[in-house]
Amino acid sequence: MSRTDHDEIDNSSAPLIEHLAELRTRLIWSLLAFLVGMVLCFTIAPTLLDFLAEPIATAMRARGQNPQLIFTAPQEKFFVLVRISVIGGLAASFPVIAYQLWRFIAPGLYKSEKNAFLPFVIASPALFVLGAAVAHYVVTPMAMRFFIGFSDVIPALSNLVAGDGTFTAPDTGSELKTVFLGSVRESLDISLKFIFAFGLCFQLPVLLTLMGKAGLITARGLSHMRKYAIVAILALAAVLTPPDAMSQMILFLAVYPLYEVSILLVRRVERRREADLKARGLWTDEDEAEARGQSAS
Repeated sequence: MSRTDHDEIDNSSAPLIEHLAELRTRLIWSLLAFLVGMVLCFTIAPTLLDFLAEPIATAMRARGQNPQLIFTAPQEKFFVLVRISVIGGLAASFPVIAYQLWRFIAPGLYKSEKNAFLPFVIASPALFVLGAAVAHYVVTPMAMRFFIGFSDVIPALSNLVAGDGTFTAPDTGSELKTVFLGSVRESLDISLKFIFAFGLCFQLPVLLTLMGKAGLITARGLSHMRKYAIVAILALAAVLTPPDAMSQMILFLAVYPLYEVSILLVRRVERRREADLKARGLWTDEDEAEARGQSAS
């Protein structure tokens, strides 16, 4: 029995030019959704900036300082707001973009492939949001308290400017003071690096499970590659996070458990595949021997 006897695929034998026209339509809708999302996010960009900078503000309040960030160029804050609008627009339009992508590729998939692929389409953005939330609410505040804690505390700049505009230097005696005067752009970069790093690394279970479904990897192989996975995760953390050991270690401690979860998910995929093949009478003695060898290892 061929696959088409028990599975369904959309009857779409359209020529190449029609597929290209379909792709153009999907890209136009995706671009329009992104532009609308970007414009809407620009209207609330200052609020989004306050939200992203809240971990730094909280760390400064805990030290008795007024939460203030500075910009060192006239155009700096404007382009920071534009950058936030671009990222926010991409996030806001992602459901539309994902839907357009799905509408383009779905006609070329078998019904069983659609049922297998759809959960990953839902799980991927959910895991990204989870990773971003961990970064924003847990990791970034912890990192900010640690790093800002090395600076000295002085009164906020606004408290040093008199009503006539004159500046009164704080009385620090003869001791050298090192203070934190956070730049809007650099502070945003730190927050976004953590968010993207954790959001991307939380995709690990989705990626490895998909590879397991495709038969590219096995749970046994992942188990044997643990030591290499540790090195790879540490290297990835060094690239994605700010250049300090603490940030890299935090990312490693958050991501490595996901590798172990991925092994369990791939093993579950293999068991379901085995059960399906046995039900269809396609499970051979060679498959049984291989499965026993993997279990023994």
